[in-house]
Amino acid sequence: MTTADHDMSLPAASGRTEQRQGFSLRRALAMLIKEFLQLRRDRVTLSMMLMMPLVQLFLFGYAINSNPRHLPAAILLQEDSDAGRAILMAFQNTAYFDFIIQARSESEFDRLIAAGKVQFGIEVPAHFERDLRRGDKPSVLVAADATDPTATGSAISAANGIIGNALKHLRGVPAEKGDDAYQIITQSRYNPAGVMQINIVPGLLGVILSMTMLLFTALSVTRERERGTMESLLAMPIRPVEIMLGKIAPYVVIGFVQAMIIIGLGIGIFGVPLVGSLGLLAALTSIFIAANLSIGYTISTVAQSQLQAMQMTFMVFMPNMLLSGFMFPFDGMPGWARAIGEVLPLTHFIRIVRGILLKGTDLDILSYDAAALLAAMLVTMTLAVLRFRQTLD
Repeated sequence: MTTADHDMSLPAASGRTEQRQGFSLRRALAMLIKEFLQLRRDRVTLSMMLMMPLVQLFLFGYAINSNPRHLPAAILLQEDSDAGRAILMAFQNTAYFDFIIQARSESEFDRLIAAGKVQFGIEVPAHFERDLRRGDKPSVLVAADATDPTATGSAISAANGIIGNALKHLRGVPAEKGDDAYQIITQSRYNPAGVMQINIVPGLLGVILSMTMLLFTALSVTRERERGTMESLLAMPIRPVEIMLGKIAPYVVIGFVQAMIIIGLGIGIFGVPLVGSLGLLAALTSIFIAANLSIGYTISTVAQSQLQAMQMTFMVFMPNMLLSGFMFPFDGMPGWARAIGEVLPLTHFIRIVRGILLKGTDLDILSYDAAALLAAMLVTMTLAVLRFRQTLD
């Protein structure tokens, strides 16, 4: 091109630049149509945008309850008397408690609370009615699993009035003594001071592990696919399962490091007790980590981009956080929400962590939650392997 030709081309190029700089409603409308068409083709992102507000609306509107009712409770009647039956009937007629079992001994009474089968326990001792009529001021025990102070605070306060109403019109009790005719002994077990950090920090162990393990592994295969390195990996003499295990293994180590940091800081700074076996906690934590890694890996085989992987991770993580009993009392949720929560690995892991750290429970008591966690790991690992092979094919 000659110098003259070059000079002649400058005004045309400059004209095109000026033309692009000017606002054009037609061009803006074309871009708008193009974005809608692209969004329609990206069905995963479109589904997430529509489903996310609906899920949040239904969870917060129907499943979440910060003032729970119908908490599971047990009663131990050491005698068959009018006073004991009146107390039981009074508790059953309230919205706070659901007496699901009648304990036969003090050891069973304590075990039900330690295992988390019930949130409350009411014990009416032997000779209670006789001592009440004599004016000897007998006592009624109200024991609560206070690992979650939110779930027990208002219910404990209501217990005093319930017992008082039950005994107020009992025949033969001196009416002039009123509430002085008996006493209520309240036991807030495992967290007597009602410190929220003792409840939150153990749950944070499961929440943080869930979030990080899901997110990191959900991005793993998707990142390889976007960078074009997955084909290079498959061209090497290595099996797909070996690729999956090799990519997951580093995150297992990271998960244990995170767990040690959280537990160490929880004990040293927030005063969380360590009553149970640290070895048992480590073994069950490894199962929980493996389950979340498998879920994240399954997400990575479904997502077409890292953005989709992050969106799908959030959709999985949000129900775990809201329905596991971490933020809101599990027993205060409606039946359908608790049924969903029982499927989530985080629900069982939070029970395990709180049970080992705060109560000192052993594997015998934690057998149900440990079995549920193991089943979740096996199912998710099988799904991840099958989905990974299908993706490669």
